[in-house]
Amino acid sequence: MDLGIIEKAANAVADKHRLSIIMEIAQKGSIVCGDVCCLCSLSQPAVSHHVKILVESGILNSVKNGRIVELTLNKEMMKQLSLFFLQLS
Repeated sequence: MDLGIIEKAANAVADKHRLSIIMEIAQKGSIVCGDVCCLCSLSQPAVSHHVKILVESGILNSVKNGRIVELTLNKEMMKQLSLFFLQLS
């Protein structure tokens, strides 16, 4: 298990807005980037910043289809993060 990857992912989820984005995607399966603004009551630039952090950390997958960006959870990364924390208990 690469601790650098775990550290980056843990830092990415350590924000209430990013956690709400993750929880919404986990519930719905996917979400388009434009809907995140309504979810978090944040400006579009702030949403883009949070989404970028989540994508760069490997927590989210981002697929661009024309002008629409669809976000999904990277289940493998979530599994690795969960296993890491389970090892500590």
